[in-house]
Amino acid sequence: MRSFLDVYDLESGAVHTVLAAETHLEAPNWTPDGASLIVNGDGLLYRVPLASPALHRIATGPMVHLNNDHGLSPDGATLAISDKTETGRSCIYTLPVGGGAPRRVTRQVPSWWHGWSPCGARLTYTAVREGDFCIATCGLSGEGERIVIGGPHHYDGPDYSPDGDWIWFNSDRGGTMQLWRVRPNGRDAEQMTDDDRVNWFPHPSPDGRHVVYLSYAPGTEGHPPDREVELRLIDIGTAEVRTLVSLFGGQGTLNVPCWAPDAGRFAYMRYARRDVFLEESSHA
Repeated sequence: MRSFLDVYDLESGAVHTVLAAETHLEAPNWTPDGASLIVNGDGLLYRVPLASPALHRIATGPMVHLNNDHGLSPDGATLAISDKTETGRSCIYTLPVGGGAPRRVTRQVPSWWHGWSPCGARLTYTAVREGDFCIATCGLSGEGERIVIGGPHHYDGPDYSPDGDWIWFNSDRGGTMQLWRVRPNGRDAEQMTDDDRVNWFPHPSPDGRHVVYLSYAPGTEGHPPDREVELRLIDIGTAEVRTLVSLFGGQGTLNVPCWAPDAGRFAYMRYARRDVFLEESSHA
């Protein structure tokens, strides 16, 4: 699959393609220094320097079955990854940002990393515990796992607000897949979108002014790949929702924190439609 690593500029509305690759890449994170993006592909992790875009593999030791749930600590020194090599189901590990030996965090699986608290002391993630999906948090060594919210519905995509007061997530607890937020102590759950779209993976901007998210067509089941999707933006001050980009994507487009540190840009993946790719290949 042909993948395109794009950056959207909020002020101008311009889209810049950083990298096009003849492989399947997913889930860009922005490094806190603004110099690089981190993506995964084929079970591995890569750094893409913006000054000279190319895929540079990040060593993850024996963990070579990474999914698209990964991201950086607030100080940029540590990476959290989710991998099933050791456990057979997704488990969270941390390692130095430059690569190295992963250290296991979550004792229980499955656990899919999604966010880092602004203070750097806790992780938030999607998990299945006692048969139910939930949003959980724990310390950096896996200590003090806390089920923030969960139950007999789907819960996914948690990400902290920059002040640490909220954890945003998506859930169908209200009947359809919409965006929610909840206090880290599990109180004050509040639905934040209410439309006919299927909404996933909310990511608050570093300045707290916006939330970008992935929006599927009505009736979509789960968060599949290879769909016509939209990237939408919530203005926290006005509650206005607007569509920024329509693209071919879905799973892998916007799974994890994706904002630039200046809060004026975010990164995402889009993909070539298979029929277009095959037509171009036949004329090569």
